[in-house]
Amino acid sequence: MIDEAWLADLLRHRPDAGTAAQLAPGLARHHPDVDAGGLVTRTLLGALDEVWERGWQPADVAHAARREAPAGSVPLAVALIAEHARRTDAAARAPESWVDQLKELDALGPGDAAVVAAWQRGARRSPAEAWRVVLSLLGVLRGASRIEVLVPPPSRWGAARVRTDRPVGEGDDRVLRRIRGLLAKAESTEFAEEAEALTAKAQELMARHAVDAALLEDVTLHAHDVDTRRVHVADPYVRAKTQLLGAVAEANSVQLVWYQGLGIATLVGVRGDLDAVELLFTSLLLQVAHALAAAERSAGGRPGSRTFRRAFLLGYAHRIGERLTTARRQATAGAAAERGVDLLPVLRSRQEAVEARTAELFPRVRAGRSRSSVDAGGWYAGRAAAERADVRNGGAPLGGPGGTAELG
Repeated sequence: MIDEAWLADLLRHRPDAGTAAQLAPGLARHHPDVDAGGLVTRTLLGALDEVWERGWQPADVAHAARREAPAGSVPLAVALIAEHARRTDAAARAPESWVDQLKELDALGPGDAAVVAAWQRGARRSPAEAWRVVLSLLGVLRGASRIEVLVPPPSRWGAARVRTDRPVGEGDDRVLRRIRGLLAKAESTEFAEEAEALTAKAQELMARHAVDAALLEDVTLHAHDVDTRRVHVADPYVRAKTQLLGAVAEANSVQLVWYQGLGIATLVGVRGDLDAVELLFTSLLLQVAHALAAAERSAGGRPGSRTFRRAFLLGYAHRIGERLTTARRQATAGAAAERGVDLLPVLRSRQEAVEARTAELFPRVRAGRSRSSVDAGGWYAGRAAAERADVRNGGAPLGGPGGTAELG
C-alpha cells in the first residue's frame, strides 16, 4: 500500500497527460481504492477553489475538461462542481450567472460527498483508468492560467438571499422564445429555402427587438449597465470559428475578447445584444457545417483537407461580417425613418458604454487579426456559401461598430 503522506505529496504537483498515463498503472496496483479516505476528492475540490480565484467559472472548467482531459473527465468535473456548489450553498449565495451555469451543467441536485469514489463506481472505471482521469483533471485544474475575474468567486459571496426573477419583460421573453423556435426549425429542416425563410424571420425579430430596447431606454447607459458572457469554442478550427463569432458580435455592437489556446471568448455588451449574438452564432455554426458538407459532396464526396476546411470557415466568416455590416446600416436607417426618430445618439451611447466596460475589464487587451495564409479554394468556397446564408433584408440586430480583440 502506498504511504498516505507520499500520495498526498504526489497530489500537490501538477501532472500532465503523459505523467498521468505513466503513474496510473502503478497507483492502481498499490492503491486500487482511488479515493480511500476522501483524499483525492479533497484535493480536487481544493484545486477548484484555486481555479475560481483565477477567474474561472463552472462552464469554463467543464469546457477545459472536455478540451484537455481524457474522455470521462467531464462527468467527474461536473460532479466536483456540484459538490462544491452544495458545500458553498451556491444556489442561494452565488451570482445569477453562476447559478445559471450550474443549472446548465445539471450541477444543483443532491450528490455524494465522496465524489471521486461515487464517480468511479458509477462510471465503472478500472483503478488504472480512474487514476489516469483523476491525475489528468488535476493537471488541468492546477495548470489553468489566470483570466479576468468577471463574476465574484465563492470567497467573495455574501450571505444567502432570496432569489427574485430577473427584470425581463413578458414581451422580451416572448420574442426570445419565438427567435429560438425559428432558429431551431431552420437548423433541423433539410430544405435550404425553408431554412433561409425561417432564419430571415428570426433575424427580423432580432432587429425589431433591438430597436424597441434602444427606444425604451430613458437613461444613458453606463459601463456598469453592460453585461459579460463567455462563449466556449470547440475544436477543431477554433480560430476560424472565433472569426465567425467576432463577425456576429461586431454586427451587434458587442465587443469580443478571446484567449488564445483556451477556446474561450468573452462577449461584452447589453444583455439583449449578447442573447442575439449567441443565438445567431449557434445557428450559423450549424449552417456553415451543412454548407461545408455540401461543398465536399459537390467535389465528389471526398472530405476536404484541413487547410481547405479552415479556409472555408474563414472565408465564410469574412463574408458574413460584410453582409451583417450592410444589413445593420440598412436596418438602422429603415427603423429611424419608420419611427421618425434619430437612433444614432442612443446607439452611440450604448456603444460607448460597451467600450468603457471592455477597457475596464481588459486594460491590457490588444486588437488582433488573423494574418496566416489560407487555401484560396476553401476561402472563396466559404464566401460563396456565406452569400447563401440567411443574413439579408436588414435582418441583422442593430448596433454600432463592435470589435474583436485577443489575449495571448
